Order: sequence, then C-alpha cells, then structure tokens
Amino acid sequence: QNWTRGMSYCLHSESHLDTGPIYVRENGKLNVVNQGAGGIQNVTPRTRPFRLFSRGFSVELCMNREDDRARRQRTDHFIFTYTKEGNLRYSAKSLFSLVLGYISDNVDHIDSLIGFPEQIAEKLFSAAEARQKFTEPVTGLRALQKFTEAYGNLVLCSLCLRNRYLVISEKLEEIKSFRELTCLDLSCCKLGDEHELLEHLTKEALSSVKRLLLKDNALSDVGLRRMTAPVRVLKKGLENLLVLDLSCNPKITDVGIGYLLSFKKLNCLDISGTGLKDVNAVIKRIQMQIGLVHSEVPLKEFDHSNCKTEGWAEQTVLQWEQAVMEAIKPQDNLRSRTAALHFYGKTNRIEDVVKCKLVEAEAKASGNLQFYKEKVQNCHLPLKKEVAGGHELRNNKKRALAEQEKERTSKQKHLCLTVKDWDLLNTY
Repeated sequence: QNWTRGMSYCLHSESHLDTGPIYVRENGKLNVVNQGAGGIQNVTPRTRPFRLFSRGFSVELCMNREDDRARRQRTDHFIFTYTKEGNLRYSAKSLFSLVLGYISDNVDHIDSLIGFPEQIAEKLFSAAEARQKFTEPVTGLRALQKFTEAYGNLVLCSLCLRNRYLVISEKLEEIKSFRELTCLDLSCCKLGDEHELLEHLTKEALSSVKRLLLKDNALSDVGLRRMTAPVRVLKKGLENLLVLDLSCNPKITDVGIGYLLSFKKLNCLDISGTGLKDVNAVIKRIQMQIGLVHSEVPLKEFDHSNCKTEGWAEQTVLQWEQAVMEAIKPQDNLRSRTAALHFYGKTNRIEDVVKCKLVEAEAKASGNLQFYKEKVQNCHLPLKKEVAGGHELRNNKKRALAEQEKERTSKQKHLCLTVKDWDLLNTY
C-alpha cells in the first residue's frame, strides 16, 4: 500500500504529463494503476492505439538540402514564359531534357561512352560544359577522358594554345587527354626541351597531328632529337606531319635540322630565327633530301590566322583560360602578396607577350627561312613570283643529283642512332 500511495502521489504531481496507463504485476495478476483515484484496479487492460510520435509531430521532406545548387535547380523542371497579356505561364520540360541534365550533373560517374550515339553525346557534352563540369580539378579530367576515348577528334580536332602557357601548366593532364588532334599551336609558350607535353607529342594518341607550330619555345637540338626519335626508328609518332614551325628558337643548329629530315611528308617548314651556321648548306640539304624549296615570300601557313580551337570542347578551353586568369587577377587590397602577384600575375604575362613579338621581329629582320613543296599548290601564296625561277631550280636539282650520294655519306652521322637515342626509345 505504501508503494501504491507513492505511485499515486507521483502521478498526481505529474498529472500534466500524458504518461498513459501503468501496469503492476502482483501475486501473478496484472493490475492497472487508476490515475484518478490513486488506487490499483484489477481489470483487463484496454489496448490503446500505439502512437510512435506525439501529437502535432510533422516531417518535412528535403532532397539534397546540403547542396544549394540542387535546391536552386528545383525550378529547372519547368519552362517559364509570358503570354501576350503578360501573364506568367510555365510548362514542364521533356523527360529527355530532365534525364540529360541529371546525367550531366553526374557525368564523372559514367563508365564508358564507347558505342553511344554521337548526336546525343554532343548534347550531353554541351550540358556538362554549361555546368562547367570539365573545370573541376579531379572529376573534370575523369569526365573529359570518357568523351575523348569514345569520340576522339569530335571533341577537339584543332587546339590553339598560342601564348597560353598558364593554361598548359594548370590543365596539362586535360590537354594530354585529347586524341586525334590534327592541328596543335604551342607558339610562344617557352616549353623547353624537357617539357612533358613535348614528350606526349610522340605518343600514338597524337600521331594524327598534321600541323605543329612550336615557334619561340626555347627548343634546341636535344628537343628535336627527342621529338623525332620515334619517327626515325620506329616509324611512329609525328610521321604524318605536313606543316612544322620551329622559328624563333635560336638554340636549334645545323645538327638539329638533320633530325627533321626524317619527316618525309613535310609540305611546309619554317626555321626562321634559328641558330644556323651554314644557311646555304641547310637550304641545299633540305631541298635534296625532303624536296622542300626555299620561299622568297612569307607563306600563309605560318601567319597563325587560320589556326584556332575547333570541336565540342572549344568553350571548355575558354573556361580554363578564364579560370586561370581569374585566379591570377591582381588584388589591390592585398599588398602583402605583391611578390606572388609579380610571379603569377598579369605583369609577367604581358611582358612575355611583348617579348614574343620582339622575337618575331628579330626573326623577320634576320631573314626568312620558310620552305614549301613545289608540287603543293595550296601551301603558299600565289606562285607567279616563283614560276620564273622554277626552271632554274629544276636544273640546279639535276646538277645536284650527282652530289647527293656524297652528301648523304658525309652527313650520315646526323641520322645514325646514338646511345642516347636508344635510351630514349626504350622509354616508349
């Protein structure tokens, strides 16, 4: 009884709480505590409906609450327009558009696109590009590789990175993922002989390159030897090259020109502004061994006017450049970072642009060393100025045939493989 009185007192003191019935087992019987009288009644317990949550409990369903972009895009399921009367009208998007948007948001999770229709793949690429998925550090590279593996030159057939060395530095792996390029412009990028991108040029993925512009890239004979080694021995790499620009590279000498003679399909060559010692001998050698004639007038193939980025990823490359330029944009309120801004900022870039133009002017002043294949009519400017001297060139070529064997024998050392060549080839 004392226990029941204590229980009753507890219930009266906390009567404001909805505790429900309390059962007590005594002498093998189940008793329920009467909250009103404070006693115990031996009655059959009445079942009350089980309530998991208290009254007034509510649940709000929120998808992707942690992702602000997904919360903002909940209206993307509709197309909003206005009627003639000025009333707002909306209509639901097609299921194809909704699925395309969802896949583009998760494009980096695609396993493969090989065999997927290219018409739909182009729309998928554009949708992912509009969301700037290819600018993301890790997932962007993985997504871009899926497209380049499946569609090759449709993603990008021509790439112009002239004076964009910062883009090369920041997006090197993405650039290396492009396959089946036919035109690549790396002018004024100061890559040097040991740059990873130059080594990538000799890979099978870029064996389709027909036009390569390497003006003002601090190249030397060592870089040319590395670049031509697969062609000279394995008949791979840049074997399909038709146009090559090596101007404004003063460290390239007569020895380096000897490595270029392995490009038998060359139609146009520019070696203006290089460090040649015997120019006449080089001109004669190029004419005899690969059939290129020295041009007295500048060739249109080297004016860079028709070299541009073309393909699905054209806007992607622009997004990369904008992101890089935004990252190095000087900030006036952060004076403590002056040294870093001088190293990464626009000032150095502008100075390099001016320097590149000065190098081009010096190359023009030193003389034009551009070559073209005489049978190719589309490789140079109108040939009226060249026709007059055409017969004389043919006669000179005939007279030089007798000396050709002697020339090859005396210069064979430039084409022979050295120990360094074999070491280089072992890396492929």
